Amino acid sequence: MTWPTETIRTSVWGVPDPLYITSAHVKRNNLTMRMHMRRFTRLTNAFSKKAQNHQRALALHFMYYNFVKRRSAVKTTPAIAAGVTDREWTLRDLANLPDVLRDSEAA
Repeated sequence: MTWPTETIRTSVWGVPDPLYITSAHVKRNNLTMRMHMRRFTRLTNAFSKKAQNHQRALALHFMYYNFVKRRSAVKTTPAIAAGVTDREWTLRDLANLPDVLRDSEAA
């Protein structure tokens, strides 16, 4: 497994066409989060007592959603489609990620 060594942030500016401005993507993302993580629904006992636990739950969700879960429309994961990785990750890869990161920082 190869890991990116550098991240380049780029600002994107422009004048979007008002006919194509929509909140559908944001609404869909929020619905997906609510359906996958019970901590975002009301009247639940799965809430996070600590902000750090909440942050970690979000990180796990987005890593799984983008690197592990295949989409039927594109027949692959969003990470492969975007060119972030060259293979589909497994749950084992996701579970071992903290160990891999810790080892790379120690080296």
